[in-house]
Amino acid sequence: MSAHCQVTGRRPGFGKTVSHSHKRSSRRWEPNIQKKTYYAPGEGRRVTLTLSAKGIKTVDRDGIDAVLARLRARGEKY
Repeated sequence: MSAHCQVTGRRPGFGKTVSHSHKRSSRRWEPNIQKKTYYAPGEGRRVTLTLSAKGIKTVDRDGIDAVLARLRARGEKY
């Protein structure tokens, strides 16, 4: 599963961990990605999306049909 949200587009952040001695090493900040299945009444089927926690809140706020319309307008598969 790729670590990006289909709704918000959140991806891992990259940077450095800095130790007490100020030594630096690479690290990643992973987004909170989850697979979520919704029933889309406009399409009459269930849809599985890869979402971040904020993406789940966006679907709850706007509704699944509005979010799917945005994904379709962007040309993204779902």
